[in-house]
Parts: sequence; C-alpha cells; structure tokens
Amino acid sequence: MHRRIIAPGALAAASLLLAIPASAASFSPGAPGIGDPYYPYYGNGGYDVSHYDLRLRYQPTTDELQGTATILARTTQALSSFDLDFLLDVSEVRVNGAKAAFTTSGQHELVITPKTPLAKGTPITVVVRYSGVPSTKSAYGFTTWHRTPDGAVAADEPEAAWWWYPSNDHPSDKATYDVSVAVPDGTQALSNGTLQSTSSKLGWTRYNWRQNKPQATYLTTLALGEFDITTSTSDGGVPVINAYSKDLGDNDGAARASVERTGEVVDWLSGYFGPYPFSTAGGYVPNTTTGYALETQTRVYYSPKQFANGSNTSVVVHELAHQWYGDDVSLKGWKDIWINEGFARYAQWLWSEHEGEGTTQELADYVYASHPADDAFWTVKPGDPGPDDQFDIAVYDRGALAIQALRNEIGDDAFFRILKGWPKEHAYGNASVADFQKYAEQVSGKPLAALFDTWLFQPSKPAAPAARAASLAKADTAVAQPKSWKKIEATNDIHAARGR
Repeated sequence: MHRRIIAPGALAAASLLLAIPASAASFSPGAPGIGDPYYPYYGNGGYDVSHYDLRLRYQPTTDELQGTATILARTTQALSSFDLDFLLDVSEVRVNGAKAAFTTSGQHELVITPKTPLAKGTPITVVVRYSGVPSTKSAYGFTTWHRTPDGAVAADEPEAAWWWYPSNDHPSDKATYDVSVAVPDGTQALSNGTLQSTSSKLGWTRYNWRQNKPQATYLTTLALGEFDITTSTSDGGVPVINAYSKDLGDNDGAARASVERTGEVVDWLSGYFGPYPFSTAGGYVPNTTTGYALETQTRVYYSPKQFANGSNTSVVVHELAHQWYGDDVSLKGWKDIWINEGFARYAQWLWSEHEGEGTTQELADYVYASHPADDAFWTVKPGDPGPDDQFDIAVYDRGALAIQALRNEIGDDAFFRILKGWPKEHAYGNASVADFQKYAEQVSGKPLAALFDTWLFQPSKPAAPAARAASLAKADTAVAQPKSWKKIEATNDIHAARGR
C-alpha cells in the first residue's frame, strides 16, 4: 500500500517506518511455477496443499460447469500473494474467510492477493467460486477437457485440472480429495476413490466421491455421462468399480473383457509390488475419440480405441501397475518419468511371462535387437528424456530394458525385494530416479552408478552384456519375436497423442 507522506524530511522517514510492520519486507509473491524445468509454469510456489473439497454442478447439454473449490493448505514462505493453476471464470475468492483480490496472468495463472499478508507456516483455507464452459478454454494451444456425446471427461497428463478445478498442479504437491458433483437425473458422475453417497432432488442427482490417500492433481479424474457401472471384489479383498459408456458400439465387448479383469490383475500385481495401496480399484471407458489410456488413481481412464482390435489385458496391466509406480509413489519432477513408465512396461513383460507368451529376457533381447546402434531410439535418455520426449517409446521400452539389466546385475532375490520394497519405502510420497538408484544399491549391496548411467542416461546403444553377447551378436536377424509382442506394441500409444 502506498501512503502519501505529508511531513517533511526525517519526520517523513520515521512515519514511514512506523506505518509498515517490521516483517512486511519479508512478504513476497509466491512463484508462478513450482520449479520443474520441464514445465516452468506448472504448479506454484509458497504453499503446500493437504486437501481439495470440490462441490460441482454440471449440465451435459451445454457443458456448463459451476463449482466451489475449498482448498486446505499451509504456507511455506511469507506470502503477499500466491497463484493457483486455473482456466475457468472466477467470481469470488476468499482466504481464511476474508474476501481476496484476484486476477489472471499468463496462460493459466489465477493470482490471489489475500486481505492481509500470510506469514510462513500459516494454515490457509482458500475458497474459489467459479463457472464456465470448459470445452471453450485452452492453454498453450490445447485442451484436456474431452466432450462426449452425453457429457465430458477430464483425464490427461501432465495436466488436466485447470479445466475443472483450481490447484497447485504438480505431482510433488499431493493431497486428499472430496469431489461432489450434481448432474441431471440419468447422468452419472465418476471420480477417484470411494463413492460415499448419492442423493436426488428436483431432477438432479449428486454423487459424492472421496480419495482418502494422497493424490497428484493430474491423477484426479472426472467423468460425466451415462454409464453402465459394475462392482465386484477381488479375491484379495479389493473393491472394484468399473464403468462403460452405453454407446461404445463394437468396442463394448472387448472393453469389458479387458477391464473386468481388473481385480484379477490387481491381485496378481500385488504378488510383485506388495499390497494394493488404495481403498478401491477400477477403470472406465467413456465414448471419447482420444487414443490413450491414463492411470488416474483408483479409476483408470481407457479410450475405446484401446479395444478396437479386441480385448487388451496388457494395457490393463500397464495402467494398474502405475497404481504402485506413479500413483502411490509419484515422481518428484517430470524428468523422473522412467520410474512411472519403465516399470509399468516391465509389468507387461512380467504378464507376458505369466501368460506363457515370452519371458522378460526374451522381450528384452527382442527390443535390444530391434533397434540398431544408429536408431534414434538410443538417443532418448529415459532417466531424463526432456519434455519433448517425455512419452517417447524409448522411455517405455529402453526403460524396461534398463530394469531387466538391473535384474541381471543383482539377481532375482534382490530384484524382487526391490520391486516390492520400493512402494513401501516411499508410500504415498514422491521420489526421483536418483532415489531409486540409491534404494537399489542399498538393497542389493552393489554399486550401480555405471549401470544406471549406461542404460538410462547415455544417448547411445549400450554394449550387450558379456554373458549375452554371443546370442545377440546376430541380433538383427536371430532374435525371434515373442508371442506377446504385438499385444504389448498395441499399447504403445497409451500416452501418445495427448489432448494436443
């Protein structure tokens, strides 16, 4: 605040000092980005969110969304203002009960100035009232809000939240969620976690969903439309909720034949990765034109196109593996994407072996042989691929090769202890590639820096391990294609062609 000082000279200076609290100079705006070099303006600085309470109302015929978001957080610095990532039209913001000033900045920043500055360590409650038509909004030339014939879906990576709720949109700031959505009778609203209750009034039905474990913003999903919902419980006791649009056409049978195996696959993966980390599992298949699947926490998003050529259990294995590797333990920064995608791909290799359609080593040999030394495949570094190559096939396949190389180096006993121990070691938190290397060295008792550097960070084809050099010498012609390869290859667009 600028005051007009009317006293001359030293008196003016003294008056100014008296008018400003001694601590005022330490208050500053929170950064408009959380500090991720891949996406400099994603997330925000100065606070940490613990819970999102979203109360929404959606009209599918017009795509109109109204909402009130209540965000519980704590400041991590002394703040004069702070940002949320958001695109819809805001009518009011309150911080700790008092009206706050707000404006927009850049492509997706909502800048909030509270009535009084916030000291470091202050618990804050931020209430944002908003409305808009999400399908009319875009940032950086794209949208991640996908209209369907009977509603809409929010599911994308690395961003999706901006189109339907204000957030600190970066995986390093995970939070719990309550998502309450009112839709016209006959329409359903799906989100993550457990359906707590439903209620109907005056032609509208409200669905109340709760995610009681920490969840990254991009893993939070919203599906609005007419669904056939199935429920079951796996042999291991995990409740499963699946949903299918009623107009999937020829893809309906294959989608159900795949996604209905969720409980079986969750139990099978638990044998490798440890107990399932969440209260429910499941997936949904809306009638969208997108081509990818996404590991939205506890309620996986699948495009109908994943099932255009028949059932596809391999994609279900991939996305459910993410519930441990990516959702339970999330990446610290987007450069750590290998921990998500390499291990989800390796789970597909383990499933291939389980199905008798090719061992993990046979798949590794085939991938290695399929890419000659001058193939651009080897120039992508899975351990830090860069934002343009974040979802390149090398992050998946070379990433899984690195995991097989680790297994061969340390032996099965240590390897499988690592697979199961890692989600427990960093449960509901965040970790980096460097953290994983350190953990693998700790469990195996072996130095692994050279192996990780060779397979994850060098832009060149690693030499074949000595023990396998002879069998791989004639690699381009000698290695047979495993029976499972075409099924695995069919999932290569899992994260390709995002909503761009």
